Amino acid sequence: QVQLVESGGGLVQAGGSLRLSCAASGRTFSPYGMGWFRQAPGKEREFVAAITWSGTTTYYADSVKGRFTISKDNAKNAVYLQMNSLKPEDTALYYCALKRTTFGRGTYDYANTINYSYWGQGTQVTVSS
Repeated sequence: QVQLVESGGGLVQAGGSLRLSCAASGRTFSPYGMGWFRQAPGKEREFVAAITWSGTTTYYADSVKGRFTISKDNAKNAVYLQMNSLKPEDTALYYCALKRTTFGRGTYDYANTINYSYWGQGTQVTVSS
């Protein structure tokens, strides 16, 4: 019923930038917010950034603070991730997700994958050194 379509991934040199987009279609059922996660081969899926549905509050993993910016456009039902000063360690498959539940507060709650019910197909980001 809810579909997330991602775009914007690609190959970029270290220090470069990419902008990921994720458009949601169908009924979203008043979600709490949207988030971005990433997973590299052999690694666990990790939290990158999240934004409340109203767009007034954002959360970031320490590893991307100051470099990545999450934003959303409610009119378009879209969420974006602007990635600057990319590093080779940013290489991963990036997923956007829709947050529909909550079991806590703040960053910890928004970083928990359990709270995300819908996921995009993933878009590959590769940063060369």
